[in-house]
Amino acid sequence: MNDRSVDRDALAKHLASTLDINRFRDYCPNGLQVEGRQHISHLVTGVTASLALLEAAQAAGADAVLVHHGYFWRGEDARVIGSHQRRLKLLLANDINLFAYHLPLDAHPLMGNNAQLGARLGLTASSRFGEQDLGWLGSAAASLHCVGDLAHLIEQVLGRAPLVIGDASQAIGTIGWCSGAAQQSLADAIAAGANTYLSGEISEQTVHLARESGVAYLACGHHATERYGVQAVGEYLAQQFGIRHQFIDIPNPV
Repeated sequence: MNDRSVDRDALAKHLASTLDINRFRDYCPNGLQVEGRQHISHLVTGVTASLALLEAAQAAGADAVLVHHGYFWRGEDARVIGSHQRRLKLLLANDINLFAYHLPLDAHPLMGNNAQLGARLGLTASSRFGEQDLGWLGSAAASLHCVGDLAHLIEQVLGRAPLVIGDASQAIGTIGWCSGAAQQSLADAIAAGANTYLSGEISEQTVHLARESGVAYLACGHHATERYGVQAVGEYLAQQFGIRHQFIDIPNPV
């Protein structure tokens, strides 16, 4: 068993620099959200700091949990009641640290959700678009001849079939992508020249915009498209500091 550890505050400082957290206008605090024990030797990563993930991390003996979706979102109820109380109680009672990185983990050029998703789907980025340059624009592999081919690959890689708006036989052309709930970036992708757009979620109005613009839209799942950034960061930290890393996936159909 690995017995190396890293200082909690040194880890927070390293991640702040590596993920460039001060560059972003975000909806939540990025970094250490709940303070636990000083020394970290076992890190668990997951997409969302749900009670199920925290219970699994505790059972695994984790010193820290690192997620994409943490707590203290802008505009949420600030009271520590209900599920919020139960989650915080588990962390505090067991001295477990919680680190969370939202937009910085979407945008990182190597370990970010969009970089990792693109790599798994064989997408090559040539530029960025949209607010805070969160959207990626580029091309698909030459072996993918149409939107239907891309949809089939997504189902194989992500383990779920995407919802496709548009003609499956149309050419992919220039493709834009942004993980998670980035359906609102479709208009920006269209303005940037995308013929195909891939994200996690889709909204009622997004369907009409995709149809009227002729841009194929693939909704691949919020959770499904954001499983890979935290894993990449966890693996990086394991190599950098010699600590143990374990990714725990809590299934989510959304």
